Amino acid sequence: MCGRYASSRRPEDLVEEFQIDENRVKEALAPDYNVAPTKSVYAVLERPERPAEGEGEGGESQSQSTARQLRLLTWGLVPFWAKDPAIGNKMINARMETVHEKPAFRRAFAARRCLLPADGYYEWYPTEQRTKAGKPLKQPFFIHPADGSGLAMAGLYEIWRDPTKAEDDPDRFLWTCTVITTTAEDAVGKIHDRMPLLVEADRYEAWLDPTNHDPEQLKGLLVPAAPGRLEAYPVSTAVNSVRNNGPELVAPLPPEDERAIEHEVGLDEEERA
Repeated sequence: MCGRYASSRRPEDLVEEFQIDENRVKEALAPDYNVAPTKSVYAVLERPERPAEGEGEGGESQSQSTARQLRLLTWGLVPFWAKDPAIGNKMINARMETVHEKPAFRRAFAARRCLLPADGYYEWYPTEQRTKAGKPLKQPFFIHPADGSGLAMAGLYEIWRDPTKAEDDPDRFLWTCTVITTTAEDAVGKIHDRMPLLVEADRYEAWLDPTNHDPEQLKGLLVPAAPGRLEAYPVSTAVNSVRNNGPELVAPLPPEDERAIEHEVGLDEEERA
């Protein structure tokens, strides 16, 4: 699964990187090195250029002309049919193997796909050390592109209408998202067996196109990261608490500690190269 990630790029950088037509971010987020479920996150998506007359922000337009937008969404997808938005707390990830058929995700997969920019993400490896209760101590790792570039994680978004709010309430629509995951590639899979699916730049347009409803074609756009593209290193357990934030969370542990942990996991230099 993907339950935490880092996102430090500015909206203006994302506008350029993802060739955004409409920047719908009214107030920039602070750099976040401990993005957790229920937080606001940046998302790239395609929407009709202009709503039809009398249509709210969450409505659908019949126009075939779309614009690529940068928006803030809440991490944790709330299906359109949900009675309680709290269900989003359990919908932070969608498995690629079943995303096209699960009731919570299939409508979004058909027409509401997005990209979630990230610097990298965290996963936890159960070590041989034990807590007082006898459970394995888990070591966090930061996983990111080896070349220093960013990630575009494949995601879905939904728009939930709050039935308790008036028609003219600007906050009546809740925009939420989820990260699509797949089986992890060999080196990263030693840490955790799942990883976010990534979308390469030459596939952004096809993935975001809301008029493409072919599940097999859409799934064909998504492939796990090529072996060697991602690297992982152990970081401080400070990331375990969502109260902690800052660039120090993605800093590698001291070399001697890092080598010892990587040896236990099996991430030697040859496998990371």
